[in-house]
Amino acid sequence: MARSYDLVLFGATGFTGGLTAEYLAAHAPAGLRWALAGRNRQKLAAVRDRLGPSAADLPLLHADATDAASLRAVAADARVVASTVGPYVRHGEPLVAACAAAGTDYTDLTGEPRFVDEMYLRHHQTALRTGARIVHACGFDSIPADLGAYFTVRQLPEGVPLRLESFLRLSGRPSAGTVHSLVEAVGDTVAARRAHSARRRREGSPAGRRVRLTGPLPRTHPLGVWTVPLPTLDPQVVARSAATLDRYGPDFSYMHHLTLPTPFHAAGVVAGTAALVVAARIPPLRRQILARWTSGSGPTEEQREAGWFTVRFTGTAADGTRVVTEVHGDRDPGYASTATMLAEAALCLACDELPATAGQVTTAVAMGDRLVERLDAAGITFRTLRRRPAT
Repeated sequence: MARSYDLVLFGATGFTGGLTAEYLAAHAPAGLRWALAGRNRQKLAAVRDRLGPSAADLPLLHADATDAASLRAVAADARVVASTVGPYVRHGEPLVAACAAAGTDYTDLTGEPRFVDEMYLRHHQTALRTGARIVHACGFDSIPADLGAYFTVRQLPEGVPLRLESFLRLSGRPSAGTVHSLVEAVGDTVAARRAHSARRRREGSPAGRRVRLTGPLPRTHPLGVWTVPLPTLDPQVVARSAATLDRYGPDFSYMHHLTLPTPFHAAGVVAGTAALVVAARIPPLRRQILARWTSGSGPTEEQREAGWFTVRFTGTAADGTRVVTEVHGDRDPGYASTATMLAEAALCLACDELPATAGQVTTAVAMGDRLVERLDAAGITFRTLRRRPAT
């Protein structure tokens, strides 16, 4: 069926949504039919005005997370929808449902494991039937980890057990959306565990293969830094790519770390995380945290430009082959780099020839090499630092 739009951005009036709109206005190919969608036309018009004369005729569509009919109308008239409206566990499902039913590709910025698992349970089968690709976590959660692991695995031998570790360093302020999503996630761990268990039962294990996630205690690293396990959505996304793609070998294991300069920093991160988990479950403290991080606000352009992130991967094959790779972004990970990642993922789905996939899939499964190429050209670089052949 003919559709009016190749790409619709939902949530452009938010801070990260606005940055994503600016990126699309500067980088969308000529002839791309795209539009902004949201519930407040005046705010959408203000975003469009900020994009400059080339966007003067950009369509503005009504879409409200609380109005399922408006979301169905947008999904039915678009080939790809990208959403920046979170926390997703609270606001995200109606749009996922609309896209799955309409056969429309969908991307978002969620880092919420519960949301991803629940959307799989409720809408994966519908998306398989209609051909929709539902691709969550297309920002800093979890593209660097997922595509970095994919990039590394591609340089290791096929058909042998592989062991992969990643080590994250970053400088930048978390986005308000990330904080709100994190509070939502740690504030209701019972529901999250229930959804994760139900998904594992439904998915099962890959036939004849094993995929493992391991999480060591804080420890020193040969690079001279301390590492702590990083219990974000990233390892689950990497594991799902590994379970889907045979290229990850018959026995794949993955560990995901945050690197810190001293054991005191490591202890501070562990203590701070524990305090957040407790505070998120106490309503007055929870409200205080959310009030400090107002949705729609963010750092200045200078602060965004000063941020950066690096994820280093070490991959080892059973035959002794070892490879060290790196994914690096030289802008703020939670805002500028995230906007670039979401925009390029949406453009990739809208414009590129990709493997035939459907249902809820990861960035590595849905877009793989093509998205790596796009991001590398956009300044989020993928490099091989060292490679030691089999002994």
